[in-house]
Formats: sequence, structure tokens, C-alpha cells
Amino acid sequence: MFKTLVTVGASRKNYVFMIPVAKELDLKKAAAAVGEKSISMLPQKELLPLTGYVHGGCSPIGMKKQFRTMIHLTAMSFDTIFFSAGKVGAQVEMKPGDILGVCPVETADLVV
Repeated sequence: MFKTLVTVGASRKNYVFMIPVAKELDLKKAAAAVGEKSISMLPQKELLPLTGYVHGGCSPIGMKKQFRTMIHLTAMSFDTIFFSAGKVGAQVEMKPGDILGVCPVETADLVV
């Protein structure tokens, strides 16, 4: 199971990170992965207007705007992964390679 986190960089650009639910996003690694000086988590009140999703139901697929999306490199070691389907309590199961067919995703080491 992977969670979807939305961030904002020092440049004010937004980025999406998918990491295992039991892990914590390493903000320094995440910033380096997207070429930013620094990044921070998007304030929760800004999530719905920016993405169209509520906290706990954010999916990398179907956001109002497509943001650069990174997934933790361990995703590629699984046959399938689960992530939010855009509604709290709903998940999608997908082969990691198939995600590329619906949104551009890059892999990187992103966790503490």
C-alpha cells in the first residue's frame, strides 16, 4: 500500500510523492529527486482546491492538474501495488509499470 503526498517546492511548484504507507517522506531526498532547493508538505486546507481530492483520499490519477509525480523505488519490486482511488477508503490495485500508462511517474529513493 502506497500513500500519495502533495508538496510544494521553494519554486512554488507542486509535486506528488508516492511512498509506502509505513514510511515517512524524507523531504531532503524528495527535494533532490525533483531538483528543488527544498520542499514542504502542502497545507491540508489547500489540498482539495489544488487536486480535487480530500486528505486521506488523494490519488496520483485524476488530479485537476497533472503534477510531476515520483514513486519510491521499492514499488517496482512488487507485482502490484495499492494506492488511493480518490475517495477515503477506496483503493486501486495496479502493476507499477501500468501506472506509467495513466500518469508520468519517476522512481527515486524518497523515504527516511
